[in-house]
Amino acid sequence: MKHLITYAIGGVLTTAVNYVIYFSLCTAGMGYLTANTAAWAAAVIFSYFINRRFVFHSDGKRLSELLSFCSLRLLTLLAEDILLFLSISVLLLPSGISKLIVSIVTVLANYLICRKKIFVKGVHTL
Repeated sequence: MKHLITYAIGGVLTTAVNYVIYFSLCTAGMGYLTANTAAWAAAVIFSYFINRRFVFHSDGKRLSELLSFCSLRLLTLLAEDILLFLSISVLLLPSGISKLIVSIVTVLANYLICRKKIFVKGVHTL
């Protein structure tokens, strides 16, 4: 249960990084899909280090884990960009509401990917 709490805290921090960058870039005039991709890249790097150290307490090979982490997260970027496009351009929802809804979906997907595919050595208690 503790790993879920630390994952949630890490997720909130990662989401904050993502949102600050996303909304800053959108406010500066960048398109929402480009801003989302840039925010995703920064958030993924931040999230990798948070998850490795504080959530999954991994002692695996850093480069191998980082490459797996980033490559599997590309799937969620693709899903996130598609869902943002659909919600903003097709459903005409506001960007902020769309980003929030899409984030909920991707946070759950990211947890499952990390737990089952990347940090497979097991979860240790704090």
